[in-house]
Amino acid sequence: MLIEALGSALLGLVLAGAAVHRLSHRLPVRSLVLATGVAGALFGAFVTHSALGSGNILLNLIGATIVSVASLSLLLRPAGRLRRRSAPA
Repeated sequence: MLIEALGSALLGLVLAGAAVHRLSHRLPVRSLVLATGVAGALFGAFVTHSALGSGNILLNLIGATIVSVASLSLLLRPAGRLRRRSAPA
């Protein structure tokens, strides 16, 4: 279980680091992104471990990856300016 948690945390850190490197102009502060990636990966590993049980390290890491990427995607801001349309009178 400890190896799964450490592996998931490292995986979340790597995914968050890649997101910061690739999409830094669309993400908030780096520390928030790194913490979100690690927390998402740990939560994903916890949920997958609870659903499938122990012994499926690869599946737990896949679950950690999915939840980490999903939580990181929630931090993305729009690329361009938002144009506001005025309501017709």
